[in-house]
Amino acid sequence: MAITTKIVFFVIFSGFGLFINGALGRRSGIFKANATNQTVAFAHDLSSDVGTCQSRIKIFGYPCEDHTVTTKDGYILSLQRIPGGRPGSASSGNKIPILLQHGLFMVGYRYWDGLTWFVNSPNESLGYVLADEGYDVWIANTRGTIYSLAHTSLSSNDPAYWDWSWDELVGYDLPAFVGYVYEKTGKQKIHYVGHSLGTLIALGSFSEQNLISMVRSAALLSPIAYLDQLPSPFMQGAARLYLGEELYQLGITRFNPNGEEAQKLLARLCQLSGINCYDLMTAITGQNCCLNSSTVQIFLDHEPQSSSTKNLIHLTQNSDLSVNQTVSKSAVVRTGTVTKYDYGDGGKNMEHYGQSTPPAYNIAGIPADFPLFLSYGGADILSDVADVRHLLGVLAGHDAKAQYIGEYAHADFIFAVNAKQKVYDPMVAFFKQHES
Repeated sequence: MAITTKIVFFVIFSGFGLFINGALGRRSGIFKANATNQTVAFAHDLSSDVGTCQSRIKIFGYPCEDHTVTTKDGYILSLQRIPGGRPGSASSGNKIPILLQHGLFMVGYRYWDGLTWFVNSPNESLGYVLADEGYDVWIANTRGTIYSLAHTSLSSNDPAYWDWSWDELVGYDLPAFVGYVYEKTGKQKIHYVGHSLGTLIALGSFSEQNLISMVRSAALLSPIAYLDQLPSPFMQGAARLYLGEELYQLGITRFNPNGEEAQKLLARLCQLSGINCYDLMTAITGQNCCLNSSTVQIFLDHEPQSSSTKNLIHLTQNSDLSVNQTVSKSAVVRTGTVTKYDYGDGGKNMEHYGQSTPPAYNIAGIPADFPLFLSYGGADILSDVADVRHLLGVLAGHDAKAQYIGEYAHADFIFAVNAKQKVYDPMVAFFKQHES
């Protein structure tokens, strides 16, 4: 495919998942416009230079507070708190806290990070729904997102600032968030909700017996762990081209999707067979059934944020792709492990881990009595059905409830207009079973 105009790399790593904002400039024709007044108003709100509380939460009548917490490695992270619902919603004297974790980086407009939980109307988006159900809702924003760019000694312009992968989200960001919420809410155990890579962060932490004493239960939407399968042609191509490694070798520690080098690499990727760069959302996430087309258009019309190149490398290290010649060319065989970052050198790994290879996260080591709710979709080509069932097999004997929604793909779990009925109501019912 010839790339004739500017490539706009729209990445939503709402976990591991990517949306790409077109390979050939604006692509408004891909999604038929059917905007509601509320969605149009949201687009306007995102254009104002105000924070999440002001732009998307208080305007609907919800109380909202801004908080910050500093990680042990010096990153200053932001959280938003919704301590109650709208007037007339459920209330209680001692609300149970719940932490919502977007994926590794949620990139779209400059403010879209924890705001992923507030894209649709108050009757549809999870952040509002939980507040109206009587929960004390906390919204996490991981390092590198627009309101979590501060550091005690580094500028986000320093290459050293971007020297992290999702290991650091497991080891530093999530413990900081959970510990802060736990202390601020009178040491109440919290519920946790993660989507996509947000689920991997949690599984990694729980597998090392971290945070379990402060967490009541966890809901994992589009869970990512084992990657034995991954039918997404875009993700297969990205891994085979070693795009992250190439950027890192060029000395680019901060991955800027709008940068010249990133655009060149995307152009190469779009030329691979089987990748439709005119509809990358479907090529990457699967055919999402139930998104509001106007919400999608908001994503397509805004510029992405940056992230860590090292993190992109780590995301592909556990998916050492090789074509399985005995089946179709699109099938892949993977190592089937979840490990810490591989420095590519036995000596460097020894320096960091005390062994020549990166240690694995032992998912089976999660305490068997820790309550888990997992929801996955039949049309999801990032959190593949076979891979989720592999995870469920590893968790056999655990207190784990699985929900399968045949028509859902990756983005439906957070953006579908019917997600409240399909996913959130059963999830809340699961939470309430573990609140005695």
